[in-house]
Amino acid sequence: MAITSSCLPMKLIFATGNAHKLEEVQAVIPSAFSVLSLKDLEFEYDIPETGDTLEDNALIKARFIHQKYGDNVFAEDTGLEITALDGLPGVITARYAGPQRDHNNNMAKVLHELSSHEDRSAQFRAVIALIYENTEYLFEGILTGTMSVIKKGDQGFGYDPIFIPTGYDKTAAELGPAVKNQISHRVRALAKMVAFLNDLK
Repeated sequence: MAITSSCLPMKLIFATGNAHKLEEVQAVIPSAFSVLSLKDLEFEYDIPETGDTLEDNALIKARFIHQKYGDNVFAEDTGLEITALDGLPGVITARYAGPQRDHNNNMAKVLHELSSHEDRSAQFRAVIALIYENTEYLFEGILTGTMSVIKKGDQGFGYDPIFIPTGYDKTAAELGPAVKNQISHRVRALAKMVAFLNDLK
């Protein structure tokens, strides 16, 4: 999914400490936007994600950094929502198997819980919270797919090795970043945010 912009450079803080998410955003954000990470700001603390929804958590992170630095900021929260598990892991996607946030343990738990289910449909849903000129906005991106039976691929992170996007026969970790950066839920939400910012210019 292409993201285009003709704006002059605009500084935005991306309120994340996740290096993988930062790389994904930097790979697709137009050059008209100068994105600073929390590492660039030498902010190395975890922001507690205590919300009940993805929207809540994205807003919590964006508000925290906005209050601290006063700049335009965006934050993102993503959930894997599996139909047979009633939408779980959802808001606890990163810590589904425990607070240690271990990707392999998370995947093992999902595969175990799905072992007796025929319906393996799922979706990744990303929510971006943007605070621009002291006003809050939300943008959503969804990538549908199915959960695989075993892990495959090593070019992704999180649940990528067990998630097969709709229209493909390989996991997101097999497809690699070039394809993922065109179709991902995060990129789709980001495209909406960029289009919104362009319209304000």
